[in-house]
Amino acid sequence: MKTDIQIARETPLRKIKDVAESIGIPRDEVINFGRHMAKIPVNLIDKDKIAQSNLILVTAITPTRAGIGKTTVSIGLALGMNKIGRKAIVALREPSLGPVFGMKGGAAGGGYAQVLPMENINLHFTGDFHAVTTAHNTISALLDNYIFRVQGTGDEIKEVLWKRVLDVNDRSLRYIVTGLGPGNGVPAEAGFDITAASELMAILCLAEDEADLRRRIENILLGYNRNNEPFTVKDLGVAGAITVLMKDAINPNLVQTTENTAAFVHGGPFANIAHGCNSVLATKMAMTYGDFVITEAGFGADLGAEKFFNIKCRKSGLRPRLTVIVVTAQGLKMHGGTPEKNIKEPDMEGLKKGLQNLERHLLNLADFEQSVVVAFNKYAFDAPEEIETLRTFCEEKGVAFAVNEAFTQGGEGAVELAHTVIDAIENRPSGELRFTYDDEDDIETKLTKIATKIYGAHDVVLGEKALKKLKMIEGTPLAMMPVCIAKTQYSFSADPKWFGVAKGFRFKINDLVINQGSEFIVAIAGEMMRMPGLPADPQATRIDIVNGEIEGLS
Repeated sequence: MKTDIQIARETPLRKIKDVAESIGIPRDEVINFGRHMAKIPVNLIDKDKIAQSNLILVTAITPTRAGIGKTTVSIGLALGMNKIGRKAIVALREPSLGPVFGMKGGAAGGGYAQVLPMENINLHFTGDFHAVTTAHNTISALLDNYIFRVQGTGDEIKEVLWKRVLDVNDRSLRYIVTGLGPGNGVPAEAGFDITAASELMAILCLAEDEADLRRRIENILLGYNRNNEPFTVKDLGVAGAITVLMKDAINPNLVQTTENTAAFVHGGPFANIAHGCNSVLATKMAMTYGDFVITEAGFGADLGAEKFFNIKCRKSGLRPRLTVIVVTAQGLKMHGGTPEKNIKEPDMEGLKKGLQNLERHLLNLADFEQSVVVAFNKYAFDAPEEIETLRTFCEEKGVAFAVNEAFTQGGEGAVELAHTVIDAIENRPSGELRFTYDDEDDIETKLTKIATKIYGAHDVVLGEKALKKLKMIEGTPLAMMPVCIAKTQYSFSADPKWFGVAKGFRFKINDLVINQGSEFIVAIAGEMMRMPGLPADPQATRIDIVNGEIEGLS
């Protein structure tokens, strides 16, 4: 099998203006970033056309460390639907350089189901991540300058809530001290999050237009003054400058698949530390020009899908017609007790036990009133009896099932999945979306409902820092906001080693982060860090440039 980068290089790419024109975007509206990438102005979004489009969410069972292949399935489904004559567009998140050079590698799909040019998308792309990083850290610099200038006055900031960000996995930056040395500012404890966890990234992905982007930036809570009054970006007087830094980033990015179909790739929050969905604007742009739009939510359905429904759908008014949940034999075996090092080997007993993880996700999706198709993401070493076991399980549960082989066969390998999805949309579409909690619920109730209904916890326990923040939130408009739980992606619980289905545990929230601009409260569970570290064998050790060609990027 050829590598992802070999397949990408061998794929003839169409000029991006031709790709845009093929779905109805006027050529003179396309803002080129070279020949094969472009930004599309947000003013082309058409609400009437959105109402006629069919939105499909792709999520997954609880993943292994190598993932489950949601992006490959999402792209493959779009290829398969176009192969059978349906006008389908895929809308995805942008890769973060942290994981690209860290553990997982790239995030542009794989094999014959990729978005291209994958090297550009996986690296600096159109500069959106850099824009978010720069805008975020400009706020930090301006805030530190303000604190330095108002020393000894009544305008001092008593508590700073704003950290810096960087799009690199770097554990040494989680906790730092700034302002050391004479004339260099006010010494203070600080730290870095990864750019994907920046509130500005969430704002970019939830903003409805440039005016909404500016409004949300103004509302970012930076800290509290000596009178315990909130201090925001609007109080700092720099919302206009920050909006200017993000004026291009707000426009969705258009690229193409390995079969030259249109793909929007825009925004990149992680689902384990943020809300894990591509931008609302990219989704709506795709729905303006596609009869079917496939979008992906990060990690397992307990994280990405939950936040897609409870945050993105709640705030944007978007409603999926169907949810596809991706399954692999490796993932099922891991959750059935097979040692991780052996999950590529046959183990029918482990696979059957692992079906409990899938079943729990199916029950959760049913609570959201979702019609579901189970997509088996097939690998070369998967045994036919493993596939038939899963097919039989789905038949017994009354859930549609299809095998996806887009990785090795492109759109042809996703035709079965495409037909299954179309049949489900036409004959048993999702019902009225039901949220896990109400806006009027207090923050602790919202957290408890997610932990007990989605994760299987017995109850929720708030640590000292979380309780302190909760008191600041209670009785204010902040209490009406959705919650975004930051927890491990490897388990329903906060323990990354508790595979399968976690039950009856106490779910501990250590801290609450007030994201007043993106309009949700982030709850930090367990030992979750918003700045990841690098593994013992980083992906960066395999990436190089040889004779002008990049090698090892996948």
